[in-house]
Amino acid sequence: MKRIGIICKAGRPEPLEIAKTFLPWLKERGCEVFLEEGTAELLGMRGTTREEMPSICEALIVLGGDGTMLSVARLAVGRDVMILGVNLGGLGFITEFNKDELHASMEKVLSGKCPYEKRIMLSTTVQRAEKQVFDSIVFNDVVINKGALARIIDIETYVNDLYVTTFKADGLIISSPTGSTAYSLSAGGPILYPTLNSIVMTPICPHTLTNRPIVLPDDFAVELIMRSDTEDVFLTLDGQSGFSLKKDDVIEVKKSVYTTKILIPCDRDYFQVLRTKLRWGER
Repeated sequence: MKRIGIICKAGRPEPLEIAKTFLPWLKERGCEVFLEEGTAELLGMRGTTREEMPSICEALIVLGGDGTMLSVARLAVGRDVMILGVNLGGLGFITEFNKDELHASMEKVLSGKCPYEKRIMLSTTVQRAEKQVFDSIVFNDVVINKGALARIIDIETYVNDLYVTTFKADGLIISSPTGSTAYSLSAGGPILYPTLNSIVMTPICPHTLTNRPIVLPDDFAVELIMRSDTEDVFLTLDGQSGFSLKKDDVIEVKKSVYTTKILIPCDRDYFQVLRTKLRWGER
């Protein structure tokens, strides 16, 4: 593995400083290094567009937080590239490495000794008057949510064409196992092991208190029909982009044919990550 890309969270000095010192270290080991244009310009170098990098690199090093990692994962859809996330943000569930272990971890990556996991992604489409008006692929979650002043939403829900219920709630989250520790967790959803073949459906503040999160096999398709006549309802993708929904829109969410390859530390297991990030056992 010799073609390495570096992508930095924009607007922060720390990722830039790490990239500046890490670049010669990689070149000393015979790597061809690609910097995204914004970072390269600040370092007085020639850069590559972020969109091009997944197709020309064997591995991408993401210096930032989970938000940066999510955007890179979507860019890498359909590309055979591994992603290593260095957490410079908050919790960092998917940016699993810290900056102090970057050099040692990259030694393992370059020698082929760093493990990785294939994480499922979700595909979503929106049909309006029997015409597809939107489609996207996400890494964490697809969320139907209302604006601050909108009333409760009615979401008619089917799984594999079988009627489940009509949720009356502030919204609904359809999450991948990786995304189960994001918005779904804060809405009372379960933690799914990240390589589990499943998806989770979590209502947001349901009016019926017996409406609970449902874990489904990842080969099931979820169909959601908007039954609320309001303009202030949105489909939000990985918390980063959105699409305005209308009454009778049909949203389908299912496992994508694509996966994301995430490099993971050799010396930490997932339960250690949970203990650290969620502060289990602390008083």
